Amino acid sequence: MNDLLNYGLFAFTSFLALLNPLGVVPVFQAMTNDLSTKLQRRTAFRATLTAFITLTIFAFAGQILFSFFGISVNGFRIAGGVIFFIMGYDMLNARISKIKYNTDDIEEELDDVAVTPLGIPMLAGPGSITNAIVLMQDAKTIEMKLVLPVAIFTVLAITFVSLVGGSWIMKFLGKTGNKIMLKLMGLIMMVIAVEFFFAGLKPIIQDIIFNK
Repeated sequence: MNDLLNYGLFAFTSFLALLNPLGVVPVFQAMTNDLSTKLQRRTAFRATLTAFITLTIFAFAGQILFSFFGISVNGFRIAGGVIFFIMGYDMLNARISKIKYNTDDIEEELDDVAVTPLGIPMLAGPGSITNAIVLMQDAKTIEMKLVLPVAIFTVLAITFVSLVGGSWIMKFLGKTGNKIMLKLMGLIMMVIAVEFFFAGLKPIIQDIIFNK
């Protein structure tokens, strides 16, 4: 029971740091500022739904991808750790990841904008996809495998609420509050990055040493 609780808590906190619900709000607001409240909610719903479907598919089909491309989970951990660290470093310095957004004719392209770039790659990006695959690999029981999509859903539900209430949240936190939250999430992500990196590096080094 403790293992399941610890696994669920780690999955939740890692996705919370990676998806960074409050960090996405400024981008969402900038892209949907001219839309009505109803259309903003529709966009937020489609973006989070797209991210949930994408992350769930990668979580359960990750091993098939590993087999097809001949990728080891430890190599993926190391690559994921590097990605997380870079993203966390940017967040720690209060910078949003540098992604290009098409802001022309947002209302006409509403569905496209919700799927990309908001759903993919802003929410379901390389970092969160890597996290989903690796955590599913770490799930040793059926209960753990079921907990993972629940953790993803919970974080995306929080993200949806953050996007819908984005204007109020930004006013409440202010510029200083938003920067503090961004830095805090960045620090958490960097810690997760170190854990992932060395968790993947250790067995590779052991394999090199003991199989000489």
